[in-house]
Amino acid sequence: MSKRVLVLGGTGEARLLADRLAAEGYDAILSLAGRTAAPSLSAARMRSGGFGGAAGLGAYLRAENIAACIDATHPFAVRISANAVAACAQADVPRAALVRPEWQPVDGDRWLFVDDVAAGARLLPAMGRRVFVAFADGLAPLAVLDLDFLVRRAEPGPVDLPGARIVVTRGPFEREAERRFLKTEGIEVILAKASGGDSARAKLDAARNLGLPVVLLRRPPPPPGPTVANVADALGWLAMPSGTS
Repeated sequence: MSKRVLVLGGTGEARLLADRLAAEGYDAILSLAGRTAAPSLSAARMRSGGFGGAAGLGAYLRAENIAACIDATHPFAVRISANAVAACAQADVPRAALVRPEWQPVDGDRWLFVDDVAAGARLLPAMGRRVFVAFADGLAPLAVLDLDFLVRRAEPGPVDLPGARIVVTRGPFEREAERRFLKTEGIEVILAKASGGDSARAKLDAARNLGLPVVLLRRPPPPPGPTVANVADALGWLAMPSGTS
């Protein structure tokens, strides 16, 4: 059986997995959506751009003789994950999703969970005026609020929140750097996605240190099918008969 593995990327975990697969002798392909102007290079082969939906991804899987697919996209990238489920089923390609462990609160965390940005918008006015928004998509429901928004994004570009200040910088971020950032900017409340994992946790630890409340968008449920929690688990799944050896 071919050892060609497609990694659907866009996260730090995806790049680590692709690099590890290449080191282990797999013919790994790291696929990125193409939204990043200068993505970091990987030891694996790289491709950029969409597939054209589930049908396009299925055609790619067959044309490239992909033996297995690991969906390591962002936990909130629901559409591409759904496309991967459908495409792998159509092409009869084993698929697993790398799902980050969910964040768990500890003593001192002041977290409130909401289902979407609109629900978050209803809470923010009572929590503070200076709001740090840790993502850049779907912000239109916040536009009705008379608050000071600071939005952080990894790539330059507009956000659908008129009057917001935009900071362009790429993580991962260290906890102390996040603490200084929040304190210097006078942030009173954070709006973030409950993405899980280690790479984006620093802002939550910094918020706890400063006693700041955090409004978290609940993470969508993982796609149906097998899941792995980390790179080591992904390698183990690939070695199973249902994956590829």
